[in-house]
Amino acid sequence: MFSGDLDPPLAPSGVVQARELAKRLAHLSVEGIYSSPKQRARATAEPTANALGLSPHVEDGLREIGYGAWEGKMEKDVRAHEQATFDAWVADPASLSPPGGETAVAIAARAMPVVDRIVMNQKDRDVLVFSHKATIRIIASTLLGIPLSRFRDRIACPTASVTTFTFGPHGPLLVRLGEPI
Repeated sequence: MFSGDLDPPLAPSGVVQARELAKRLAHLSVEGIYSSPKQRARATAEPTANALGLSPHVEDGLREIGYGAWEGKMEKDVRAHEQATFDAWVADPASLSPPGGETAVAIAARAMPVVDRIVMNQKDRDVLVFSHKATIRIIASTLLGIPLSRFRDRIACPTASVTTFTFGPHGPLLVRLGEPI
């Protein structure tokens, strides 16, 4: 189901995943936690923040893609009833959006300034960022120079997974991509 701008609570399975993720990350020496304002991202960050004794900084730019008119609909239904629009979006989500939704370029335009600010303000410090599947894939694509039109089919991002970058003199280095808990 498309649920980018929708703000449902974390599902029971997500609560379990958040607890498991916190156990996995509790040993880290982290100096900051950043989260999307969506309650599912904040609820995922909360157990880790509690384990590390930190308060998450909520960043609007980290929110999930807005699917517009497709919010709350199943992908198979959208594909069946709006095949041409859906196929065009899948072919180029960088410049085409769901009706009333966001393009990948628009998401990068709001998410990357947050990432840049975090990198600048937290230089040489480890931080955690809790966001969403499409947003994470768009951030990763941008950092790696992958065309945003391919973020859906070049970057995997399972729920509650860990993607890690380090930032050095030659720019971002992908260390871990979509590693499950």
